[in-house]
Amino acid sequence: MFNFVVDEELTLKLLMPEHARHMFALVERSRTRLRQWLPWVDGVTEQAHLETFIRNAVKQGSENGGFSAGLWVREELAGIIGYHEIDWHNRSVGIGYWLGEGYEGKGYMSSACRVFVDYALLEMDLNRVEIRCATGNHPSRAIPERLGFVFEGVIRQAEKLPGGYVNHAVYGLLRSEWKLLG
Repeated sequence: MFNFVVDEELTLKLLMPEHARHMFALVERSRTRLRQWLPWVDGVTEQAHLETFIRNAVKQGSENGGFSAGLWVREELAGIIGYHEIDWHNRSVGIGYWLGEGYEGKGYMSSACRVFVDYALLEMDLNRVEIRCATGNHPSRAIPERLGFVFEGVIRQAEKLPGGYVNHAVYGLLRSEWKLLG
């Protein structure tokens, strides 16, 4: 089971059904900010929606397709990070993440991403990690840039959000590049 102590403040814990209550409370507190960048936020109107998400994430993990973890800051859920479906044939994976309001700008997600990149490239023996985020979401884009990912381009109108379509910036990192950065 994935459980990683990053430092005295931050712990990454595999998402489990008992976390749905904490996750729903975090979404509720952060709803206005999150809906700007995440298409699923308006559809989460009750805790049961997140219970389903977590069950699916646990199932994905049990099928060796990736997993999701909560970022716990001093025992409070601060955000979520996870692997999208792993492409085992091409040995690549995407990472998605979000932070609740009040936890931004403190380095928590950069630290969590660093752990997930290490795990993907060094433990799971993957070759490529990708992060995509809306071109206008500068805090989210700063994370792969800070970690040494290569900006590979823009996918136009990649995602429909409540405010309309947004372009995605695509960042990639290869195992050989990560080893050089480490």
